[in-house]
Amino acid sequence: MKVSGPSHAADTGAPDERRREYRRVLLSSYLGTTIEFYDFLLYGTASAVVFPAVFFSGLDPFTAVIFSFGTFAAGYLARPLGGVIFGHFGDRLGRKKMLVITMLVMGVASFLIGLVPSAATIGGWAAVILVLLRVAQGIAVGGEWGGASLMALEHSDGERRGLAASFVNAGAPSGAVLGSLMLGLFSLLPADQFLAWGWRIPFLLSAVLLLLGMWVRSRVSESPVFKAALAELEAQEHVRQPLPLWSVLRRPRALILTTLGACAAFAFQVTMATFAQSYALQNGATRPQVLLGFAVASFLAIFGVLLAGRLSDRFGRRPVLVAGIVGWAALAFPMFGLWGSGNAVLIALGFVIGLQLQSLIYGPLGAFISEQFGTKSRYTGASLGYQLATLLGGGFTPAILATLFRNSGGQVAPVVIFLIVIGLISTVAVLVIREGRSNDLHTVEH
Repeated sequence: MKVSGPSHAADTGAPDERRREYRRVLLSSYLGTTIEFYDFLLYGTASAVVFPAVFFSGLDPFTAVIFSFGTFAAGYLARPLGGVIFGHFGDRLGRKKMLVITMLVMGVASFLIGLVPSAATIGGWAAVILVLLRVAQGIAVGGEWGGASLMALEHSDGERRGLAASFVNAGAPSGAVLGSLMLGLFSLLPADQFLAWGWRIPFLLSAVLLLLGMWVRSRVSESPVFKAALAELEAQEHVRQPLPLWSVLRRPRALILTTLGACAAFAFQVTMATFAQSYALQNGATRPQVLLGFAVASFLAIFGVLLAGRLSDRFGRRPVLVAGIVGWAALAFPMFGLWGSGNAVLIALGFVIGLQLQSLIYGPLGAFISEQFGTKSRYTGASLGYQLATLLGGGFTPAILATLFRNSGGQVAPVVIFLIVIGLISTVAVLVIREGRSNDLHTVEH
């Protein structure tokens, strides 16, 4: 494995043009991921505050919530599949093509979710259609993140890779802001109108966001690191190249450790996007209070993610990740106290604290995972590691937390202990894996 400085492969062309192209890539990665996660996380918020009443209205309230969170988990189950599919073609055909396709799939699926009839209209078929569209969302997001991260990472120089990749993950809180604000705005409608049609408008607006995202992503160039690696591999026509997935699986250490190391980021994220919001509602808060508090905290988290990415360039990925994991776990009990206070300001404060600490994990995550894999399998390895982490850390967490909460008679202690255990597992994995800040991205295989 090589270790060197700058990873910017765009050695030809004027410096001013390279800088402009670099800014276009960062803007594309940020806006594209914002749109993708607007769609994906909008579903998460809706699964907590809307879908139990719309698609599972024939069940008792708790069972309806569990079923709703189950459809939420379906998207996470599909994400590793998307990572493998789009990772394979992204490593063989290029990053840019996959980014355009994943955005199209996500936008269409989200728009169609807004058109699904309620259970009162078509019965159980409503839930079936909802799950199928959620799976399509998951496949799209599973392939999107890896491509967006690599485009930012592989266009950047060696000293700011963490910051560059953090622009991708900053799209997640940005998308959460948009989704929460849109649902919060329409939740001001009378309850019957909101549940009948108001919640659908934010999903239907995905069509507008899709057109914007497709235009932005069509204007960027392919990753220079990928093009250099492709030229090198094409010069070795007589050498049979293994499948990218096989290259990752035959040396599984990086995949296992990045998956476990990233689990806490998603467990904490979905806890705040789903269970914490339901918990606040059960303790006297209103939907607009919860959604607005989460939107404000998500907006502030955008800057937290970017700062964390820059800090990881200076101090390393691992110290920043560990600080975020340990900090969130240490303050979990006080945060649940704030979310259960019934006070709008305190609820928002709980989300601000939680999302800022989660940002310390989320900011360096793109660089942390991607730097562990060689160029010829980086899209596959990074996508699969990231998406397996979302599945293990986030996919089933809302349902598990809701079950623990109910079985304990409404006590929050089992919920917090479960989250602390996940944080401990991630901390150990991060401390065991190598620091990737100085890895040369031009290395075809690590």
